[in-house]
Amino acid sequence: MSEPWIPAGVIAVVRLPDATGLRAAAVALAAGGVTAVEITLTTPGAREAIAALASDNAMGSCVVGAGTVLDEPAARDVVSRGARFVVSPTLDRGVVGYCRDQGIACIPGAFTPTELLEAWRAGAVAVKLFPSSTVGPGYLREVLAPLPFLRVVPSGGVSLENAADWVRAGAAAVSVGGALVSAALVGRAAWAELTARARALVAVVTGARP
Repeated sequence: MSEPWIPAGVIAVVRLPDATGLRAAAVALAAGGVTAVEITLTTPGAREAIAALASDNAMGSCVVGAGTVLDEPAARDVVSRGARFVVSPTLDRGVVGYCRDQGIACIPGAFTPTELLEAWRAGAVAVKLFPSSTVGPGYLREVLAPLPFLRVVPSGGVSLENAADWVRAGAAAVSVGGALVSAALVGRAAWAELTARARALVAVVTGARP
């Protein structure tokens, strides 16, 4: 069994009203240097898209994972389709345990210090701080002071404007959704613009590292 992928840099969250343009959006993100693309299961055709993208050479070194995975059967399904990581808005120990046994990175959601620590102890490779927009980077900095071993990925409200603040506060990676991949961009097939936005975000995150 291979070692699970460890989140770093930018995780681009793709949540769209339909599957049109989903592959092109993922490829455009990969071209911009994004290290991981998370296809949420709330997107129609997400499971089929994950299977196709997992073996798509156009994705290069960018890994593909599944988001909004709420239970173990869903985790089993997306992993069987090639998902390299699994993200949830909350902690489900069945999902974490299954992913751990399969050597797949699991990133459950948590909010309070107690929840973050519980998710870590359950075996998560990283924990999603969600919704991060309600607290801000200062909250993460204070949580990591007594819990420096946590690998935390803020999600919800992360943007080009504040991504560097999150990284400087100690984020292992940042999870960026609508601020990067909007339905409007995908709707008008603005792939070059999407790549440029991804590249700018990756540069900001890289530049904020110590």
